[in-house]
Amino acid sequence: MRPSDFRSDTVTRPTPEMLRAMVEAEVGDDLLGDDPTVKRLEALSAERLGKEAAVFLVSGTMANQASVAAWCRPGDEVILEEGSHPIHFEAGALARIAGVQIRPIPGRRGAMDPVDVERAIRPDKTWHSRSSLLVVEQTHLGAGGAILPLVNLQALREVATRKRLRVHMDGARLFNASIASGVPPRDFAACADSVTFSLSKGLCCPVGAMLCGPADFISDARRIRKAMGGGWRQAGYLAAAGIYALEHMVERLAEDHVLAKRLAAGLVRLPGLEVDPKGAETNVVFVRVRHPMGPDRFLKELEERGVRANAYTLDVVRFVTHRDVGPEDAERALRAAEETLRGR
Repeated sequence: MRPSDFRSDTVTRPTPEMLRAMVEAEVGDDLLGDDPTVKRLEALSAERLGKEAAVFLVSGTMANQASVAAWCRPGDEVILEEGSHPIHFEAGALARIAGVQIRPIPGRRGAMDPVDVERAIRPDKTWHSRSSLLVVEQTHLGAGGAILPLVNLQALREVATRKRLRVHMDGARLFNASIASGVPPRDFAACADSVTFSLSKGLCCPVGAMLCGPADFISDARRIRKAMGGGWRQAGYLAAAGIYALEHMVERLAEDHVLAKRLAAGLVRLPGLEVDPKGAETNVVFVRVRHPMGPDRFLKELEERGVRANAYTLDVVRFVTHRDVGPEDAERALRAAEETLRGR
């Protein structure tokens, strides 16, 4: 029997229809600028988010780092929420690639207070690092897939514009935020100068992410992509999956959100687990393990019962819902968790 895999929405597999689109794709050499399927994906992505241009990259991390390197000079300071993905899960790339330093700001469910952000912006003095970029994350993984409210993003944008900072949105799960909140992705994207979104998470593509923004910025990002080893050739086979995903896989994200709520509602009833059911806004469920067995043993015993989840912090595990798990997998996970905790 296949495992019920809740480790991440990155474990999703392409659908048969997506694979067919990939096999039948018309391709060229993307680095030479003549892959028609890549061009179509980039134009479609830019149009969906209301931006001038877009570039297709290997991963969300590469897209974030290309954006920071294009907006900043070495030695600049980037303001981010303290639990954000680029700080914790991108292998120190902000320092390695762009040569910037970070200014972490505490947030409430991932949302920074505009007053705190404005206070963190350094005066224009020669002895200070230059505050040049504000980064926001939508949805915010470190806050359990929380949706940053549109009004918060608009207020942050106002501060950044007034203080002459650019805004980058790490929108890896931007479409999850849009489907769950009812806010069009363009409206979220309008709060930032540049926006990424992942194709290889809930949208089920095998690989890839998009970076959207002004045309001259995207031109710079292409050069940085190449410097990071991201110049690829017949990428149209992968881009075809992205096109299929944007045309067919976005609306179904609502199913993942329903399943996450169902999972959270079941887990909260189990002794030894601490869950906030209202916190499962999208497709991520955070579970704090208070049971004496601890999270490592809890995860190990779940896996022995055919259920996979992932450690997030020392005492928190996460379950992420996606197309390749369904209601029967959620029930299996709840049974496995109950049996584990009760020592059966």
